[in-house]
Amino acid sequence: MVIEVQAILNFYPEEKTRKHINQGVWKRHALIETNCDTELYYAWFLEKRFNLKLNKTIRGTHISFIADRCESKNWEEVSKKYHGKSITFYHELEPRTQGEHWWLRVYSPHAEDIREELGLSRDPFHPLHLTLGYANIKNIEHSIYIMEICKRFDLVDLSPRKSLSEHEIIKFI
Repeated sequence: MVIEVQAILNFYPEEKTRKHINQGVWKRHALIETNCDTELYYAWFLEKRFNLKLNKTIRGTHISFIADRCESKNWEEVSKKYHGKSITFYHELEPRTQGEHWWLRVYSPHAEDIREELGLSRDPFHPLHLTLGYANIKNIEHSIYIMEICKRFDLVDLSPRKSLSEHEIIKFI
């Protein structure tokens, strides 16, 4: 099951970190930005259920759908064409983790089309996801422990990523 969400494309995100500024000379960034607190909502549940306090994301609820070296000659044309436009994405309900970062799987055929238009792979190195937060040095061991307990007692769905067509889509109006 996935939830359908409407959001806005941002091809000119504010440079909020030194890493982003330093990589800005060779790396392109584009975001799907929401006007909701999905990451805070899920982080609250993780804290209440598992006493796991995650560090918040810098940019709020968003999906980085382009964070690549992009040598495309049509970057300016494509970015102007789509910047500020509405886009639909779908997110799964089950949080995922590798121990440090927590996220939701995301699907967005339109974002994949835009990546392809820029000469990028439809599937980025890190699949589309919505970051919920991350454990820091103070709670990383607890986060890993929670991940292991969830696996051991089947509290999380560990199935591989399905295609969007295999999901039931829930729309909120």
